Amino acid sequence: MAILTVSRQVASLGDEICSSIAQKLNYRFFGRKDIEDRIVKLGFPKSKLKKFDEKKPGFFASLTRDRDEYLDYLQSAMLELASNNNCILIGRGSSIILRDLPNHVSCRFVSSEGARVERVMKEFSMDEKAAQKRIRDFDAEREGFMQSYFNVDVSDPSIFNFVMNSSSADIDTISEMLAIGIKKMITPELEKSGMDRIDELLVGQRIVNLLVLVYQIDINYLRATLSVSKNGKRTVTLHGIAASSAIVERALKISSCELPEFNVESEISVVQDYKAYV
Repeated sequence: MAILTVSRQVASLGDEICSSIAQKLNYRFFGRKDIEDRIVKLGFPKSKLKKFDEKKPGFFASLTRDRDEYLDYLQSAMLELASNNNCILIGRGSSIILRDLPNHVSCRFVSSEGARVERVMKEFSMDEKAAQKRIRDFDAEREGFMQSYFNVDVSDPSIFNFVMNSSSADIDTISEMLAIGIKKMITPELEKSGMDRIDELLVGQRIVNLLVLVYQIDINYLRATLSVSKNGKRTVTLHGIAASSAIVERALKISSCELPEFNVESEISVVQDYKAYV
């Protein structure tokens, strides 16, 4: 059926609602630990994860190659988990990473400040002032994460299919509404198209990971897009910024060897003496 991605304010009952939806639809729910474990299993060092995972990177962290490597592993993890279909993914830009999938439904959970403060006070045995600070800190980290990695304002409702207020309805009601909506929105045709698209995105992500993580090609902001012409010709196009044409040529040569069934093209910008990292 569908792939549901969820963004949530802290203390908006996001995890609880996701668990309820998963039960109603018989979906797999990939929560925070599942996603973190997958990122680490793919190869990103666990010791570095806490600096980047759903956090706004500090000034120096944002200038290191670790930042781009984290994003590569994150996107790979999201695509691999989404390939299970009939699943729910929470946080970490999943709504943006998977937004072009025809069988994707995105949702954001919000709640009133009063309800959030009350929940945090109860869960962590905090006073009101400490709970308010915790909420501000978490909100700032998540908003900064989305802005830094995906250049989006997570508070913009237009980037989601649904925005639900969990202070005005209970968990079962919200999850039931979303379960019904998902069933009506995603047709078998959209589901098939979406799963085919995931296969394409996985190919593009695989070549990015090979170039950056295995061959250590020095191309910044590297990404790969796939297209199919009317006559069935399949093309992979590389995008990014490199310091020389020689680097681009090496990337094209490697990509052509790794993906012999594709035509490989470049839209990589060559900027002499370009240095993005310290």
